Amino acid sequence: MADNSTILLSSNDKGDETRVDLGVLEVILGIAARKVDGVSEMRGTLKTGIDTLFGRSNQGKGVSLSVEDDKLTADVYTYLDYGVNVPKVCVQLQKNLTLQLKQMTDLDLTQINVHVVGLVSEADETEAKADTEALFPDDKEDEAKD
Repeated sequence: MADNSTILLSSNDKGDETRVDLGVLEVILGIAARKVDGVSEMRGTLKTGIDTLFGRSNQGKGVSLSVEDDKLTADVYTYLDYGVNVPKVCVQLQKNLTLQLKQMTDLDLTQINVHVVGLVSEADETEAKADTEALFPDDKEDEAKD
């Protein structure tokens, strides 16, 4: 039975193997995706949203990997900045993710599916920041009063 939560990186004649969890690869791809110009943020789940409220971050947010017949497929769910050339950013995402995974693990991605979940304008980012500041006021002001 094949284990689809890990992937084989290397093995030798003695039977020694090096395996990596798909979650580790998702983190590598998630970090690489956020570094592409035009990518605003990655889509998360309810759990990642709650984790963010408590100060924890999920670096693999927005990336889902699957292995089928020894072929590695990535699905990337992203929000892009308003006004960017969407196809150009998606192609750049595919190139960067392929290159990053190849450099770090020597694995090849068979397929990278980029799902643009939405566009984020500067006004949306400003409103989100204001909402976050309202939920979590700056503690330095409270300390100055004491």
